[in-house]
Amino acid sequence: MTPRDAAEPNDSSRWSDLDRPPLNATALRKGLVREGGLWSEVTVVPSTGSTNSDLVALANAGKAAEGAVLVAEEQTSGRGRLDRQWTAPARSGLFFSVLLTPTEVPVARWGWVPLLTGVAVASGLSRAAGVDTALKWPNDLLLTVGGEERKAGGILAERAGGDGVVVGVGINVTLREDELPVPGAGSLALAGAVTTDRDPLLRAVLRSLEEWYGRWRSAGGDPGASGLQETYAAGCATLGRRVRAELPGDRSITGEAVAIDGDGRLVLATGEGVQEPVGAGDIVHLRTA
Repeated sequence: MTPRDAAEPNDSSRWSDLDRPPLNATALRKGLVREGGLWSEVTVVPSTGSTNSDLVALANAGKAAEGAVLVAEEQTSGRGRLDRQWTAPARSGLFFSVLLTPTEVPVARWGWVPLLTGVAVASGLSRAAGVDTALKWPNDLLLTVGGEERKAGGILAERAGGDGVVVGVGINVTLREDELPVPGAGSLALAGAVTTDRDPLLRAVLRSLEEWYGRWRSAGGDPGASGLQETYAAGCATLGRRVRAELPGDRSITGEAVAIDGDGRLVLATGEGVQEPVGAGDIVHLRTA
């Protein structure tokens, strides 16, 4: 088969955008799946609605083990927090989900899993792509494009299979300015990444996630003993800023983000002199006057 033969009208084959080559599933499995390691299987599919939905369904049916990784070249119904849609052109990013079963960690500490994933993604991309990354609490990856802070990725965690958590990650890699879904979005390419080859980027992120997950799990989920709490705070762009927390029930709090507590909550110091922890909500970074 040649590229010319494959590129028929309305064809979404692997050759439809030569600037965006497909992932090499065989090489990914060879590089990531090893005896004694976390990753047990790496599956790459051309397209699906949502890798999270698919992997949750497999886990609930007992058809996926810890360390399963499901990657899609394209997601047609990708989901972010608060059921927001996540869409991007095929092969323009990394769209994947992993199954973790931290049974030795108290369930009360499982809220750290998406924050742990954020630290792993940011550190992996910083090493592999050579870009400065930051985290917006609780689950957004920020990059600097033209001196402006932009969201280039997100994380979604869901319970699955009784004793597991499926964590989904979406990262914009090669999106061009005219392809960005919303104002304020960004991509690794726009941030000047030294590489946009998705194979080494995905390997770097998953290896970083394996390292941080192992450290956290060995510490019984203790965010202080594992170094997770300190590392997350150091890379969190939300801390030290005036923010508005939009909470369930149409309630909001405005204040300065001063800390990440032991439960992974964002602590706001309000104008009334009260420190209020926020465990769930949408955070808006407010501009200083």
